[in-house]
Formats: sequence, structure tokens, C-alpha cells
Amino acid sequence: MNKKVFGRKLSRSRPAREALFATLIRSMILNGKIKTTMAKAKAIQGDLEHMITLAKKADLSSRRKALAYLDNQRKISDLLFQQVGEFFKARTSGFTRITSLPARRGDMARMASIEWTEKVALKAKEPKVKVKKEQKVKKDVKNISTKS
Repeated sequence: MNKKVFGRKLSRSRPAREALFATLIRSMILNGKIKTTMAKAKAIQGDLEHMITLAKKADLSSRRKALAYLDNQRKISDLLFQQVGEFFKARTSGFTRITSLPARRGDMARMASIEWTEKVALKAKEPKVKVKKEQKVKKDVKNISTKS
């Protein structure tokens, strides 16, 4: 029996809740804005502010803490430290803003949009290269044509 759980439970077990928060924070770092329920937005806002504070420090210990929280995804961690953290260097707090949206039609859940308070200029995402699959298909076609 889990007692004295700090923060919002969101009807999830601890590992599921941690995974949800990490996923939402990664999406926020990548996209700069996410649309979710009000409860989830309020739940991740403190952790997101903490991530920015770690990015502003930019020492080895901060990098390791952030990387561990972001499930060891190095590209997202680098994006956080090199772009987002540098952008908010002069600001001490208030890095995010929660805006209310109309309720979701299916279950009437209160929706919200969480975004950076200032427009962070993030580099465009690199498109994924699907060359390997195409080369494999071409090789298979050549093998079939030579067998006939």
C-alpha cells in the first residue's frame, strides 16, 4: 500500500506515472508546446521548471540528473542544455505557461496547453532516413529477377 505519495497520482502506479511525466517533458522539449489535460500539465510544470534550472547550471552533475530523468535520451538532453537552457539564461523562474482550452468532447476533461513563456528557437528536426529499407527491397527484387 503506497502511502504519502507526493504530487498528483493521476490514477497510475509510480512507474507508469514517472514514465508519463518523462514522456510529456520530452515532448515539451522537442516541440515547445503540448496539448494535454489540465491535471497532467500542472503535474509536469514543476519538473519542467526544474529541468530548465538544471540546464541553466550546465555542470556535469546537472547533465547526469537531467539525462537520467529523460530516460537516457542524449539528443533531447543536448537540445535542453544547448538551446533551451541557454535561451532562459537571464530568467530566474516562470519558464512555462499553462493556457486553458475547451473541454475534451469524449469525457469532458479539462484540457490545457503548456508552452514556453518565450518563443524558443529550436533547430528543425532531422528527417529520418529510410534508405536502408529501400536498398533491401531493391536487393530482393534483383534476387527474384535473377532466379527466374
